[in-house]
Amino acid sequence: MSWIPLEPKWKTYIVQSDNPIFTPQECQEIIKIGQSQKTSEAEVHTGVPGDKVRQKVNKTYRISKIRWIPFNQAPNMYANLEDWMLRFNANFFGYDGMRLTTPAQYTEYSKGEFYDWHLDSSMEGSTMPMVRKISMTLLLSDPKDFKGGNLELIKPHEPVLLKQGHAIFFASFLAHRVTRVTKGNRKSLVMWFGGPPLR
Repeated sequence: MSWIPLEPKWKTYIVQSDNPIFTPQECQEIIKIGQSQKTSEAEVHTGVPGDKVRQKVNKTYRISKIRWIPFNQAPNMYANLEDWMLRFNANFFGYDGMRLTTPAQYTEYSKGEFYDWHLDSSMEGSTMPMVRKISMTLLLSDPKDFKGGNLELIKPHEPVLLKQGHAIFFASFLAHRVTRVTKGNRKSLVMWFGGPPLR
């Protein structure tokens, strides 16, 4: 296993996997599990991410279909992803008490769907005992299966070009978006890893 820090420092808040986390076959198995779950329209928070705040559908801000994968449906997937997160955290992020806190979100963006600029957590912290510190997006689709749908981060503010089965891990307080899909269907796995509030 190897890593590519996307900034020229050992301490970084954006890290992309060099090697695939999942093979194409494993990606298809995850897609199958994800598609077997109940579908819901993606919602947006109306307050500080991580707190128990109301959510609502806002189609001017976010359009996609999501499904939540229960822990008992994919234990090997979760164990693998948590291992990658812990390795990245030890080598790059340096957060305290990091662990898997919430189920994975299987997300599909069809033509015309997108997610505008947003944060997964806040630098101002949260009243919750565990807060999101590291976000992850893993591409399940073959990049040839869709156009558009680029993941972009506020820094370096360039499209993140992921291969199938590869992932990017980044600090949850970094603004990011998924641009509008213009063709095909983009399938991804999104996760958040948490720890005690930032000090």
